[in-house]
Amino acid sequence: MKLLRVKAVAKKELIQIWRDPLSLAMAFLMPVMLLFIFGYAITLDINNLTTVVYDLDKSSLSRELVESFGASGYFSVVGNIHEQKEIDQYLDSGKAFVAISIPKDFSEHFRTGKGPSIQIIVDGSDSNTATIALGYMSAITERFSQRIKGGRITPLIDPRGRVWYNPELKSRNFIIPGLIAVIMAVITALLTSLTIAREWERGTMEQLIATPIKTQELILGKLIPYFFIGFVDVIFSILLAVFLFEVPLRGNPLLLMMLSSIFLFGGLSLGILISIVAKSQLVASQIAMIVTFLPAFLLSGFMYSISNMPKPLQIFTLAIPARYFVTILKGIFLKGSTLKLLMFETILLSVFGLFVFAVANRKFRKRVI
Repeated sequence: MKLLRVKAVAKKELIQIWRDPLSLAMAFLMPVMLLFIFGYAITLDINNLTTVVYDLDKSSLSRELVESFGASGYFSVVGNIHEQKEIDQYLDSGKAFVAISIPKDFSEHFRTGKGPSIQIIVDGSDSNTATIALGYMSAITERFSQRIKGGRITPLIDPRGRVWYNPELKSRNFIIPGLIAVIMAVITALLTSLTIAREWERGTMEQLIATPIKTQELILGKLIPYFFIGFVDVIFSILLAVFLFEVPLRGNPLLLMMLSSIFLFGGLSLGILISIVAKSQLVASQIAMIVTFLPAFLLSGFMYSISNMPKPLQIFTLAIPARYFVTILKGIFLKGSTLKLLMFETILLSVFGLFVFAVANRKFRKRVI
């Protein structure tokens, strides 16, 4: 392999990229836009859930309880109803997500120590939000009871939880690093999935084949410009995560960039392989989206825990590079993980990149012959 020939191919590819404004826009603006849009759109935190109150007790104690729900910031009382059937109307129409029903003997039972109960009805069509809402409701009512009773309620077991790495339990802190992995998986494959197909469509591939250049030199030369573009995209994404979304970066930034480079090489090599197999730029871009976005979004551990998936799917996720990059990003961002802790993911990403590059090289040689 001669670096001079690699440099010549890289220079030629860079000129083609520069002459194509659409490619430039996709290369630099698309990752930032996707991170910006998805970063604000995807959240698992709940705030101001619309709530209606059916208060039959109408006492100062019941009003104080309702105020406790509103003051928490998790619930927003949008109405006080006077009939049971109105609960159905609010929930059916979507005007309210939560309904609180307070019985007429609430304050009396509270004073006599009979253990008053309230009914909390949530919209289960969004099961995740409903579960979180019920948990918040239980915590608020428990604190309210202890405050009114002057702290005299002593539980049999006093669990004192401590959350590491994300003490405020902000969903953004683990969503943004995962988003970076998903976006870069898609962008890297898209960038290079068009490069070989473009040469065949324009009829310039025959000229390249006629030159005394080896296939690995050609592929590597086409990868280099996109590698630097992807590297810049990673830097922009990290800066957005830290300064715009305020995700803590507790690990070594240099280690993060080094491991990101390994992931970039694998993603770009996959795009080259797709470009070699596909017969047109349109087909190549469609294949790139299918084989990167869906697996990275659904099966990388970005949104859904891999341990909760069926065993066959858990095994399948081992072949998805985004899974390891998500672990790396979350580890360095939130845990401050070192290379020693991330060695398994690093080795597998390296093996994936070298394997795909070798397959692309072999596939291209066969196609040319």
